[in-house]
Amino acid sequence: MIVVTTDTVAGQEVKRTLGLVRGSSIRARHLGRDIVASLRNLAGGELYEYTKLLAEAREQAIDRMVEEAKVLGANAIVTVRFQSAEVSKGAAEMLAYGTAVIVRPTA
Repeated sequence: MIVVTTDTVAGQEVKRTLGLVRGSSIRARHLGRDIVASLRNLAGGELYEYTKLLAEAREQAIDRMVEEAKVLGANAIVTVRFQSAEVSKGAAEMLAYGTAVIVRPTA
């Protein structure tokens, strides 16, 4: 599955647009991770625990979006975007969305 943030895929032509696809993941903070991150925050620098948490959420959201596109028969997703939102104190949703399409190499 080709997944791009652009409207087109280089060397490919969009033959058919199948529609909006999306995938999401809601993650909650973890007490153990929060304690380590809080201590690291005092010293400054990257909060690796949260970086990893967000990376995992993004990957899961992409995987779910790709599965939805496969069900539609797509071989690519264009104009992919990400959005996050707090759904409750300590929990956030990561949403990936784009347009499922069928592409073919240009002649």
